[in-house]
Amino acid sequence: MNRQQFLQRFSLQAAKHSALLQLEKSKAAAVLLVLREHQGELHLLLTKRSADLRHHPGQISFPGGKIESNELSHQAALRETYEETGIAPEQLQLIGQLPRYVTGTGFLIQPWIAFLTEEVELQLQPSEVESAFWLPLSFVIDPQNSHSQYFAMRGQAHLVHFIPYGSHLIWGATAAILNSLTLQLRF
Repeated sequence: MNRQQFLQRFSLQAAKHSALLQLEKSKAAAVLLVLREHQGELHLLLTKRSADLRHHPGQISFPGGKIESNELSHQAALRETYEETGIAPEQLQLIGQLPRYVTGTGFLIQPWIAFLTEEVELQLQPSEVESAFWLPLSFVIDPQNSHSQYFAMRGQAHLVHFIPYGSHLIWGATAAILNSLTLQLRF
């Protein structure tokens, strides 16, 4: 799937100023699904979080993090992407957002989608990101490449998605957000 096909199949909410998230129980966060077209196919940027991080160490994730009190969610996603990967906001075309996702650990995540406007060399922040890789979108949308299972957490059943890719296991919020993207692309 290339960029034009993606835009034709995906009903994006227009990238607009997002309201600050006022939450009492959840922690507000924003992530950025960075898409690049490489040899006619779209790829998503994923990072492996540093093993030294307090939250979700060593897990596969999108660039992103906490929304500060003085910023909007898309600003947080762009800022965090720059801090973690060196991709500057001016190297991205923000095109829309996916539905918010609430994690079992109390985070409320606003996923944003952006196209990379030029080839970049990633400048990873080692205190936050151990490594990064590009995941083909075609792999993500192939239903044979993922599975889901219910787990009990804090007395409730939670559906957890899994996407094994090479030596990486994508699961939790990252896999759930990819599942949301896949569902929107299939219709």
